[in-house]
Amino acid sequence: MENKIKKILLLILPIALGVFLIWYSLSKLTSDDIDTIKHSFKTANYRWVLLSLFFGVLSHLSRAYRWKFLLEPMGYKPKLANSFMSVMMAYLLNLVIPRSGEVARAASLKKYENIPFEKAFGTIVAERVADLIILFGIIGVAFYFQTDLIGSYIFKNNSSNISYFKITLIAGVPIIGFLSYYLLRNTNTPIISKIIEFINGLIEGALSILKMKKKWAFIFHTFFIWLMYVLMFYVVTFALPETTNISFSAIIVAFVAGTFAMVLTNGGLGSYPVFITGAFAIYAINKSTGMAFGWIMWVAQTLMVIVLGGLSFILIPIYNNYLDK
Repeated sequence: MENKIKKILLLILPIALGVFLIWYSLSKLTSDDIDTIKHSFKTANYRWVLLSLFFGVLSHLSRAYRWKFLLEPMGYKPKLANSFMSVMMAYLLNLVIPRSGEVARAASLKKYENIPFEKAFGTIVAERVADLIILFGIIGVAFYFQTDLIGSYIFKNNSSNISYFKITLIAGVPIIGFLSYYLLRNTNTPIISKIIEFINGLIEGALSILKMKKKWAFIFHTFFIWLMYVLMFYVVTFALPETTNISFSAIIVAFVAGTFAMVLTNGGLGSYPVFITGAFAIYAINKSTGMAFGWIMWVAQTLMVIVLGGLSFILIPIYNNYLDK
């Protein structure tokens, strides 16, 4: 009974949080803010949004292609079409039930490529490790760009103190992190043990990638996927006049904020525009502009997943039963 309640809560809570954030963010808007957002939607240059979606499709194709580098050493060579449609179905299902997409993705390859579920699922976990490493790198870059803002707030624009603050963070955080890991790696404290186990998993996953036969191809596609993600976000800034000239640091920080929003609720429902607005506010970009950008970006991404994911559900049995003969 308890397990059923937990499963129901895990399903309902992210959606409920997303709906609440939509209501909360809209309730805080003035009539002028709403008019500005409506105007932004009407006057946005959607050619840039279409280009963003093109980069999105390239990232998904690259992810589907990268998958084969993990499956080939086990003797499996899935068709790119099946890999791609499995990936898109996974994204679509994740909009409804968090993490269900990974299970469906592995099940899809089992059905259409005869790849054992546990092996397919294991490769999905392995590629998530690679994605996490890149994400942590981007978070590091975002944090680096934001140290000036943090330092300005703390030291009241004293440039010499801000410089020392940045150097301390860049040099001190990695050293403290390494020493903490070394000293606490054999601890019996449950929470710390979980963190150490997670870090060990990342290290083990990273080392396994370096031992792969086609590691450089895998690494190239991993960087390519995340480059496409960043470009997806970047080009949409040209869709609105108010965001055309924003700094690269603002783009990276907002991109990271949007990535966290995607994890917080199903596909960033409600949370994505809120997080983007908050990130842009750090760089003095007004609330209505940030909200308009966030909604345009979220709607475009979500529609892409719904269309491609829905088509994949329809076409994958047709492709395997009739076309691929």
